[in-house]
Amino acid sequence: MADGDAAGRGDRRAVGELGFVAGGRAASSTPPGRRDRRVGLENGAVCASVRRDLDWEGCFNARDLGGLATVDGGQTRRGVLVRSDALDGLTSAGWAALLDHGVRTVIDLRNDDEIGRDVAPRPSVVTTIHLPLDGMEDREFWDVWQNGPQFGTPLYFRPHLERFPERSARVIAAIADAQPGGVLFHCAGGRDRAGQIAMLVLVLVGVATEEIVADYERSTERLQACYGARGQVDQGELIERFLDSRGTTAREVLMAMINSVDVRATLRAGGLQDPEVTALRARLLEI
Repeated sequence: MADGDAAGRGDRRAVGELGFVAGGRAASSTPPGRRDRRVGLENGAVCASVRRDLDWEGCFNARDLGGLATVDGGQTRRGVLVRSDALDGLTSAGWAALLDHGVRTVIDLRNDDEIGRDVAPRPSVVTTIHLPLDGMEDREFWDVWQNGPQFGTPLYFRPHLERFPERSARVIAAIADAQPGGVLFHCAGGRDRAGQIAMLVLVLVGVATEEIVADYERSTERLQACYGARGQVDQGELIERFLDSRGTTAREVLMAMINSVDVRATLRAGGLQDPEVTALRARLLEI
């Protein structure tokens, strides 16, 4: 998957055919006495996303996943987990900033043919784990989902999760079991594959739905500079028009999935163990 490249992507299934099932996080799952926290959360989530942005030289779409409100009144810890676009372009100053932020483990979600040489030397104290998320060898799946604008939207998140639960599960297990220090996971543009993993992690630790959606939406603005620097068309506008033609938005698709899919059960079927979920929560949540 080439994140940020929505050209030639066409959906063969209408949004209404995605078939969301019960068993996920509906609005009614909010604990009694906590519902008022969600009122007006949208604007606050957007502001928090801006504050979490990480401006590392050579990187366009990095941000800390700390400071996000959970449905039980807590929040995620800062400096623990970062989502990002590809790190190949980081300068020496960019790598220094990454180290200063505490990152010691990097999980690369890209395919083998997407990985290029680093512009500046990668620090030896950083452990890099390569866990391709796509599963491109499954042509039955990708001949459908790779050929259309939905390739750069959350429309494929659920079909991919259900087809390849083990691929998301192993990434989340790697985050939970990583060495001490911060963990960063990235794809190419930091929106699609990184967005899917971010959503699943945040659901597992109980982050409020509005916070999760706002975090995903932040990539649209962050990637504008990337497209501009590369002289490319802003994919965000193309994606928005495509989803509008389907009578939906990225926000609506994400909220429908989060509120209806049993993420933990699906990932458990892919091999994610309960102790790994416990370790993930201990890692990300403030005590």
